[in-house]
Amino acid sequence: MIFDEIFTGFGRTGSLFACEAAGVVPDIVTLSKALTGGTLPLAATIAGKKVFDAFWSDDPMHALMHGPTFMANALACAAANASLDLFEREPRLRQVANIASALERRLAPCRGLPGVKDVRVKGAIGVVELDRIDDLDGLRARFVQEGVFIRPFGTVIYLTPAFTIGTEELARLTGVVVKVVGDM
Repeated sequence: MIFDEIFTGFGRTGSLFACEAAGVVPDIVTLSKALTGGTLPLAATIAGKKVFDAFWSDDPMHALMHGPTFMANALACAAANASLDLFEREPRLRQVANIASALERRLAPCRGLPGVKDVRVKGAIGVVELDRIDDLDGLRARFVQEGVFIRPFGTVIYLTPAFTIGTEELARLTGVVVKVVGDM
């Protein structure tokens, strides 16, 4: 089993990793984005011993011969170390819990609005799902017109703020979502 924690890893869903919240120990976990705090491209694939041993060989016919583009980038690795140090020292999961609480409270007015299918929050992810979005580009432009950059896709408007976002900044984002959805 493979867990793609590129987006969800390092606390985004409220627990350190989504696989922990699910109570599952995957064979492989993929990590990226939050590994460097989003500052530089870096990814990691972590495999359990059984999977790792299946590809460990000096024989190129039996080894996993994979050299990614960003492999061993010293600057990205230094950024990852610094980011992980901050994650250890600062209360990231408490920050995520505070964001989750604010998202729940501030996106709640969207519930029951015409065209709103659902409002969901999981950790530092807030989603307003609409029945449909006829003009994604127009909706994006509307958010920009309101002074924020929010990128809806499909039928969802979503917020995934930085864990260090200020209370006023989060209130601004959620307020614009409620306003724009209410105007639709």
